[in-house]
Amino acid sequence: MSERTARRYRDAYGIPHLRAADHEALAFAQGRVTALDRAWQIEVERHRSQGTSAAFLGPDALAWDSFARRARLDDTARRCHAALDPATAGWVGSYVDGVNAGLAAGAARAPEFAATGLAAGHWRPWTPLAIWLTHHVLFAGFGTKLWRTHVARRLGPWATPLFAADGHLTSGSNGWLLAADRTATGAALIAGDPHRIIEAPGIYQQIRLACPEYDVLGFAVPGVPGIAHFGHAGEVAWAITNAMADYQDGYAERLRRRDGLVEAYGPDGWRAAHRHVETIEVAGADPVEVEVIETERGPLISGGPDDDPAVTVALRHPPRVTADLGFAVLPALLRARTVGDVDAAFDGWVEPVNVVLAADTAGGLLHRVAGRVPQRHPDNGLRVVPACQARHAWQGWHPMPSVPVDQVAVMANERGVSAGLGVEFAPPYRADQIRELLAAGTGWRPEQMAAIHTDTYLAAAEPLLALLAETPGLGDEAVALRERLLRWDRRMDAGSVDAAAFADLRAAVVRRLAAHPALAALDGPSGYPEVFGPWLALLPRVGYALPALLHADLPGLDRDALLRAAVEEVAAAGDTRRWGERHRLAPWRALPDPATPDGPELAGDHDCVLATASVPGVTDRCLRGPAARYVWDLGRREHSRWVVPFGADGTGPHRDDQLPHWLRGELIEVVCDWDRLTEEHGD
Repeated sequence: MSERTARRYRDAYGIPHLRAADHEALAFAQGRVTALDRAWQIEVERHRSQGTSAAFLGPDALAWDSFARRARLDDTARRCHAALDPATAGWVGSYVDGVNAGLAAGAARAPEFAATGLAAGHWRPWTPLAIWLTHHVLFAGFGTKLWRTHVARRLGPWATPLFAADGHLTSGSNGWLLAADRTATGAALIAGDPHRIIEAPGIYQQIRLACPEYDVLGFAVPGVPGIAHFGHAGEVAWAITNAMADYQDGYAERLRRRDGLVEAYGPDGWRAAHRHVETIEVAGADPVEVEVIETERGPLISGGPDDDPAVTVALRHPPRVTADLGFAVLPALLRARTVGDVDAAFDGWVEPVNVVLAADTAGGLLHRVAGRVPQRHPDNGLRVVPACQARHAWQGWHPMPSVPVDQVAVMANERGVSAGLGVEFAPPYRADQIRELLAAGTGWRPEQMAAIHTDTYLAAAEPLLALLAETPGLGDEAVALRERLLRWDRRMDAGSVDAAAFADLRAAVVRRLAAHPALAALDGPSGYPEVFGPWLALLPRVGYALPALLHADLPGLDRDALLRAAVEEVAAAGDTRRWGERHRLAPWRALPDPATPDGPELAGDHDCVLATASVPGVTDRCLRGPAARYVWDLGRREHSRWVVPFGADGTGPHRDDQLPHWLRGELIEVVCDWDRLTEEHGD
């Protein structure tokens, strides 16, 4: 495809604005500019989707590569691509052609290729689907089902509710919609911030895509065409948060080897399973063979015929079952002009299951769930279930709910429109705080949304502080600390010493609870693969479920004694550091540099609207937070705002030039006037 069919412009932050003669030429241009700006990032993701990243990243990447092979991510992407309608397949193919056209030039700009000896590769037609699947395959509740099964195995079924009941979670996002009557412009506003692991470069790519059919700006996922999650098409805009729906199942498989085959015992008895062996190359180490097995339920992601049956588990999830990743939604969203168009497009969405907000210039408003959630036995949502029992089979799909918008709609992963589709949701702290802030005024303007994005009030502190207020027998220093914390304004501001003291108290309580004999049996190896470690580590689980655990009837727990010991420990330490001195940004990098200095100071905490999440009891460093912020103005698109934690590309002057704005809670201007952009020629 000729480069002359598309023109590339940049704003002052290097954000690409693309114009093309037609839809497919624009997809080519998007693929090409993504390869130029994000070559290292998207090549890492391509290799992760194939399970080949250890070949240049070394043994640390082996756990993921083994999972990717066993879960058959690349094969699932191939199947989904083969089932695409011709028009969508051609559009995705144009994007892939653009990536392949730009990869060599992009790789020459990125020093990581030379550092690892990696050469720019070649994308296949299904690679964007594989990258999408890789980003989201562990986005649902599957890891938590392994955790509940682990808890039941070690402590008994009585203990599994201890860590549930809308406890603290490690994922989430904020989003809100203000109808025209609540804004100064007389048109709707949509704003929010997706919370994900903070990566450098970021998971979201600011971009504008324009051709005679449409002119859309928003956040793309590098390596995937179109603008899926957050977009503004002028007449209509949309945004999403995670619906916290339950749409993946784990099946406990009984396997045997017989006559050179592997068989699995299901509802109809022994059936042959698919089996083959793959070899993973590992930089600096010997190759590793992986046995890939798939039963009628799904690919085996843990254990095998020769392993403990208690940890032999198959994963079942919609794309593997239906050969559909919902990619036809992506071009339909680009062409959307009304809320009705957005609604109809999202009818084809698959995963991750999301809550959608949308508004248009005619006054249309939308608040719905989009995705595919299977109907099945309630136990499937709670734990790994026996593969041999027919009652655990899938029985069709849940209809996706929607609710009317009355002036204001908020989505923050709490129970709400998607309540009937999940098991555990985020506690309501963030959603309640956003609603309260929005209710405090009318005549909202885009520039005022930053005050909500950056709100640091931690309502989640109250349960622990209420118990602290009643803790008897404290010494003088501990009493003084208690009085300080009870007077504290509950704001996790970077400059607050009291916020840091609260975090210390919380961490001390978490460590003591995790060490308590009633829970200590949960520590240590679970038998599940290393890739599920974040879901199976005891300290984080205790930290996120702290309020529930403190009120639980744990055998042998003297709650007052535990709290007393924790507050005495913190008081004796006398740490006077500010919260921001310890709560620092720690972005994930595929090729980490040990010489990288500490990240910048941050305000916020995982249950603040400013959800800069750390792991209580483990680290105060921020691993997850707002991966982007946005305000979509339906009155005048040029008044919209956006920002990402780093920058528009992975190297060069725009690698991190938005970071100062992101740290201060500022959003940068969305430039819509082509005359204010600089046209870029060549590479």
